[in-house]
Amino acid sequence: MAHKKGQGSTQNNRDSAGRRLGVKKFGGEKVIPGNIIIRQRGTKVHPGNGVGMGKDHTIFAVVEGVVQFENKSRSQKRVSVVPA
Repeated sequence: MAHKKGQGSTQNNRDSAGRRLGVKKFGGEKVIPGNIIIRQRGTKVHPGNGVGMGKDHTIFAVVEGVVQFENKSRSQKRVSVVPA
């Protein structure tokens, strides 16, 4: 005989915390080296000039300047940091 009662709804309410992804510095904002510009899963936005990409695809500034977004192609975006 089973010793567990039917408690499906109370035992299945666990969820993981949000990962805080997205754009952290928008176009036209000033950044310094080390500032995170975008946190993403995969390369939704590709790195351009003046930025680096971490192993988790986080794009960050490597020079001081202003963030600039541009279209790489019809389906791809690129982000760069233009020295001010």
